[in-house]
Amino acid sequence: MPEPPGAPLPAVTPERVLAGLALLVPIVAMLWVSSYDKTGPAVGGMPFFYWYQLLWVPASAVFTVAAYLLINRDEKARKAAKTGGTR
Repeated sequence: MPEPPGAPLPAVTPERVLAGLALLVPIVAMLWVSSYDKTGPAVGGMPFFYWYQLLWVPASAVFTVAAYLLINRDEKARKAAKTGGTR
C-alpha cells in the first residue's frame, strides 16, 4: 500500500545505503595497504603495488557513477512520493 502524499519519507533507503557502500569500497581498498604491499605479480614489468593502484582509478569511477545513479533514482522516487505519483 503506497503512503499518502505528504507522509514523511525515510531518511535511509536501500538506494542510499548501496550508494554509500559503493563510495566506501574504493576508499577501503586503497587504505588497506597491506593487501597490495608486494612486488609480484608484475604486469608488463610494472610491480603489483603500482598497477593495482592504477587499476582502482577506473574502478573508482565506476563505483562513483553507480553511487550517482542510485542517489538519482532515490531522489526521483522521493520527488514522485512527494507529489503523489508512482516511481
